Amino acid sequence: MPTETMRAARFHGLGDLRVEQVAVPAPGPGELLLRVLACGVCGSDAGELRRPAMIRSLDEPHPASGHVGPVTMGHEFAGEVVALGEGVDGVREGALVACGAGVSAGGGPARRAARTNLAPSYYTLGFHADGGLAEYVVAPAAICFDVAPYGLTADAAALAQPMAIAVHAARGARASAGEQAVVLGAGGIGVNIATALAAWGVEVVVADLAAERLTIAAAVGAHHTVLADELPDLLARERISPDVIFEVSGSRAGLDSAFAIAPRGARIVPAGFQKQPYELDVARLTLAEQQLIGTVAHVAADDMPEALRLLAGRADGWADVAPLAIPLEALVEEALQPLLEGRATRVKTLIDPHVASARPART
Repeated sequence: MPTETMRAARFHGLGDLRVEQVAVPAPGPGELLLRVLACGVCGSDAGELRRPAMIRSLDEPHPASGHVGPVTMGHEFAGEVVALGEGVDGVREGALVACGAGVSAGGGPARRAARTNLAPSYYTLGFHADGGLAEYVVAPAAICFDVAPYGLTADAAALAQPMAIAVHAARGARASAGEQAVVLGAGGIGVNIATALAAWGVEVVVADLAAERLTIAAAVGAHHTVLADELPDLLARERISPDVIFEVSGSRAGLDSAFAIAPRGARIVPAGFQKQPYELDVARLTLAEQQLIGTVAHVAADDMPEALRLLAGRADGWADVAPLAIPLEALVEEALQPLLEGRATRVKTLIDPHVASARPART
C-alpha cells in the first residue's frame, strides 16, 4: 500500500505548474487506485500552460467531475492496481492497466449513448479531475484496461490513450482498406493515425516540416513520406488522389494545405485543435461534395482495445517514438517547454514519477 502523501504535478493557473506533496487519493465506488508507472505528455498539456482551454476554472466545481481547485495534470498513463474501490470486480490487485482518461456517466439522447465522448457528463482525468502526472491516481475501473493479454510494458501501455485518439479519428473518417490517405503532421497523433491506417490496409502519405519525424512515420508503416512543401509534387508524381486527409498539426497553414490538396469527394478531418477561428468556403464543400469530419477524444470501450492491439503489433517496440522516461521534476523544462517552443526532439516524452533521473523507455 502507498504512503499517505505523494508527489504530483499540479496546475495552479496560467504558466503555473508545481510539483508538490499532496495526499494519496482513496478509490471510491467503481474506482481503482493506480501506482503510476508511466505518463505521456502532449501538446494539449503544454498548451494549457500558455493558454488554458481545457481547464476552464479552478475556482468553481467542474460541472461533470465536481473537481475544484488546482488539478493534477496527465491524461496518458498506465499503472499498477494497488487498491480497489467498492463494487469493483473482474480486476485484480497487481494488474498493469492502461487508462483511457475520458470519463462519462452517460446522459444525452439514447441513440447516441454509445458515443460516450459526446455525453454531457464527459470529462477528462488530467484536465477536469486529477490525472496521472503523480505517483498515484484514482480512475474509474470501466476505463482501465488490463494489458496482460497484449504483452505490453508499462511504458508502451502509456501510449494507449493517444493511440486510441488516433483510432477514433481514423474510424470516424471511415478510412478503409484500399483507400488513400494523407496525414499532415507527424507528431504523436499523426504518427499514431499513420500506424492505424497502414495496419488497416490504407495507402498512407505523411507530410511534415521535420525530416526526422518522417523517418518515424515511415517506420510505423507510411508508404510515402515527404516534406510539407513538396507534398503537391509527390501527389502528382505518384498519382495519389486522397480519399481522406487528416490535418494533425493544428496550424492554419496545415488546414489551408488540406483544403488545397483535397480532390472532389474527399473527406477532411481536422484532428489538430485549431487555435483561431477559420473562415470556411462552405459553397466549395457543397459543390465538390467534400465532407468535413470533426473528431474528439475517443470511445474507450471501442477504441482502447484496438489501440492496445496496434501497440502490441509492432515487433520492434516504440523506442523511436518514446525513447526516454524523465522524472516528474523535469516535466516543464524537458517536456512541456520544448513542445511550447517548437523544439521538441521526441515524438513522445514519458514521465516516470518514481525516478530521480532519466531512464531509457522500456517499450
